[in-house]
Amino acid sequence: MRNFLSFPNPVNEKAARTVAFIVMVVSAVGLATSTYWLFVPLAYGFIARVLTGPRLSPLARLASTVVAPRLGPAKPVPGPPKRFAQAIGATLSTLGAVVGFGLGAHAVGDALFALMIVASGLESLAALCLGCELFALLMRAGLMPERVCLECADPPGRLRRAPS
Repeated sequence: MRNFLSFPNPVNEKAARTVAFIVMVVSAVGLATSTYWLFVPLAYGFIARVLTGPRLSPLARLASTVVAPRLGPAKPVPGPPKRFAQAIGATLSTLGAVVGFGLGAHAVGDALFALMIVASGLESLAALCLGCELFALLMRAGLMPERVCLECADPPGRLRRAPS
């Protein structure tokens, strides 16, 4: 069970960006058409990825096994910041499902769709993961223990270089 409820480390950034692109498209469709029930599959996907990585997420499985390999060699990045970003997406999409779809607060749903479009668009199109940036800030501020991800405190490895 412990292996089942795990998140990969490292993560192929190409697969993560592919998932983010689809999240951006689905969120844009949801916002443009006021289709608030789309928060439900988005929330499921985010929760599944937080809990099990790509195992229970059809979108993540497609991205990691079909799409990303066709985009060239894998680009490994640390997993913990990506999991943190998925948790933020899970929170936003679950809130959207409850408030925007369940309670009919469409203005809140629209705002959450817009936030998801911006965040997933930056990830998929510009390789800028806002959740990962927040994770790094929390690491530097000492609010996240270093043992969670040693390479995350210094993402490009500028501070700790191995001797040549």
